[in-house]
Amino acid sequence: MSREIVAGVDGSPESLAAADWAAREAAYRGLPLRLVHAWRWEPLDLPLAQDPAVQQKAARDLLRQAESEIASRHPDRPLSAQVLGDTPVAALLETAKDADLLVIGSRGHGPVMGFILGSYGQQLIAASPVPVVAVRSREGEGPEQVGGEIVVGQTGDAEDSAPALKVAFETAAARGVPVRAVRAWSLPPLFAFSPGSLALADEAGGLVPYEEKALREALAPWRERFPDVPVTEHVEMGSAGQVLLSQSGSAQLLVVGRRARRGALGRRIGSVAHAALHLAPCPVAVAPHGDDEPQD
Repeated sequence: MSREIVAGVDGSPESLAAADWAAREAAYRGLPLRLVHAWRWEPLDLPLAQDPAVQQKAARDLLRQAESEIASRHPDRPLSAQVLGDTPVAALLETAKDADLLVIGSRGHGPVMGFILGSYGQQLIAASPVPVVAVRSREGEGPEQVGGEIVVGQTGDAEDSAPALKVAFETAAARGVPVRAVRAWSLPPLFAFSPGSLALADEAGGLVPYEEKALREALAPWRERFPDVPVTEHVEMGSAGQVLLSQSGSAQLLVVGRRARRGALGRRIGSVAHAALHLAPCPVAVAPHGDDEPQD
């Protein structure tokens, strides 16, 4: 299997920022970068644009411009570019299925997910079999936190959070930076208490030690696999989204898990990923969980 990082480009400042981030990450990991632009002929209202050849040339010119800009910034990085004749979601999912990461642009803060990621972003994040990184354009903002931590949310048991922890530790190891592993917890409702869960909490010395133990156990195999990556453990009572955001102010990447579920309007991501994509000040990586609902 050929390893690479794939970035979707559409000519927007957000997609160029995503391609630039992807190129830097490819350099950290020693991987090639592939830029992808999806194009499929659609009749338009403008008479001159009805010709498929005109639209196809515009698509190729757009990709060529993006390729030239990224190549000039990262001249030593192996780079390929490809126009795919399909819808953006189908094209990116097919191209990135064997990639390490799929990187897309995000429009930043906003009240509705579609306004943040564009019309295709949520579909990609909800359906992708590989981790998706959403990157905002930083025009008019401060510089990226190059030396910051990789912050990752850990939830459930070790198996539940393994995909997110894998992304966090691989990225931290490639960049030579620490990981901050965050586990949020809250008091369960009375009906959720059971003799078994109470016994486990009692054995650990209480609810807080129980949560701390769960985080240590989830981190143990990744500490062993990446012994040179410093790790800070943070356990805090509160909403998972709020706790994660409070710890990501100086992060260079926030990694969360995805629990995609089908709703009336299609596949939806979990509330923690939703909050991170809305409000995190840094790029956000969303890793698929193994217990996502299967694809059709």
